[in-house]
Amino acid sequence: LSGFPRLAEPRAPRLGASLSAAGKCSPLRGAAGALRIGGAAGARQGRVGSAVGTGLAAALTRLIPSPRRLEEVPLEVLRQRESKWLDMLNNWDKWMAKKHKKIRLRCQKGIPPSLRGRAWQYLSGSKVKLEQNIGKFDELDLLPGEPKWLDVIERDLHRQFPFHEMFVSRGGHGQQDLFRVLKAYTLYRPEEGYCQAQAPIAAVLLMHMPAEQAFWCLVQICEKYLPGYYSEKLEAIQLDGQILFSLLHKVSPVAYKHLSKQKIDPILYMTEWFMCAFSRTLPWSSVLRVWDMFFCEGVKIIFRVGLVLLKHTLGSSDKLKSCQGQYETMERLRALSPKIMQETFLVQEVIELPVTERQIEREHLIQLKKWRETHGELQCKSPPRLHGAKAISEAEPPTRKALEPVPSIIVPAGPAPVPKARKSKEKNREKSLGSPANGPGAEGNGAPGAARELLHPQVSPHHQSKESLCSRESEDTYL
Repeated sequence: LSGFPRLAEPRAPRLGASLSAAGKCSPLRGAAGALRIGGAAGARQGRVGSAVGTGLAAALTRLIPSPRRLEEVPLEVLRQRESKWLDMLNNWDKWMAKKHKKIRLRCQKGIPPSLRGRAWQYLSGSKVKLEQNIGKFDELDLLPGEPKWLDVIERDLHRQFPFHEMFVSRGGHGQQDLFRVLKAYTLYRPEEGYCQAQAPIAAVLLMHMPAEQAFWCLVQICEKYLPGYYSEKLEAIQLDGQILFSLLHKVSPVAYKHLSKQKIDPILYMTEWFMCAFSRTLPWSSVLRVWDMFFCEGVKIIFRVGLVLLKHTLGSSDKLKSCQGQYETMERLRALSPKIMQETFLVQEVIELPVTERQIEREHLIQLKKWRETHGELQCKSPPRLHGAKAISEAEPPTRKALEPVPSIIVPAGPAPVPKARKSKEKNREKSLGSPANGPGAEGNGAPGAARELLHPQVSPHHQSKESLCSRESEDTYL
């Protein structure tokens, strides 16, 4: 864009700033910062350009997940929802096969916080993926990793939700787990390596589940929900930018006309939205609700959120009075109104917006044809995109064993508690028959047999585990 000053890359991470980048660049340049695409894998630091922050208060609002800002749900309603979700999760294959619409409605209402991490794993298919690859994450975790990626990942750790208690301290358990997950992905998909937009995705997952589960959830997002988004050339995100712009023509002709007139390419405002799944854009309560629907219904939720934001920011002549030029328009898109990002308003608008998977796929074919005419064949051969939990479940049907919950807290077996009434009866019987302590063999090793049984209970093989907290299934410990 002409007429925009180039801003220097910040030396320290800035609140409210978009993802920074360095390395060889393609000609795509953004307002107030560069969007840099492509370049040698070893030289690049990231692929998403930096943007001007919108102020300390706005940044804090977005980056600090605070329970006080979550909308209040009556306790009785929350308990009822938890009960319903527990029933669904314990019979997941049946619900997914016969009552998928009910699952979708419950995701739109919001998943109970205590079960959100577990539900995301079932919806995304990462639970099944983990069971099919037991030990794989531990194997990747022990490998040293590629030095060219490790340095970039290390520099990004402290930028992810810096005020959240998990990530506030350098070298803390949150940053360690984030490093492990991102490093493991570079080893799992060496052809993709690391993209900075994956860091906030992994960080949100780690707030809801352990590292191993978060890794497989990240794999499902990158392979099933958003394939090609994190590849070196960012071809998939550029295609989706054109799809978004085409859909905007139908949803809000006023906003479409204004952006066309100002010649603002979609890649300049939607890259961070889509690649980070709005985790760096929306208030925390809205992020969680959007992700609940995203895991269930797929990428159409991301498109709908983007369309709602554009429609309510640039969709009327009154709103455009303060957006006469490119700079003013870009500033408005960076500093979105809190009202349109508010949880209840945004979710309702997203649910009601009539944008379907079929429309997205039709536009995808149109834009793909245009891409081939201007750029040739795609260099990144990504797998086909799957639209949500139903499509993933049908593509990879889970076995019953893969969906069985594994206990997270293992308690050693001991003698069963004896009721008080039964104890008094046994004492009276002992008095009438004589104390068993005087009987033969009672003190064979110097300790009463009953006491010896209490000191050394017989533990079943099932409970002979070295871990009291099992990392393979600890959803119910992440409340």
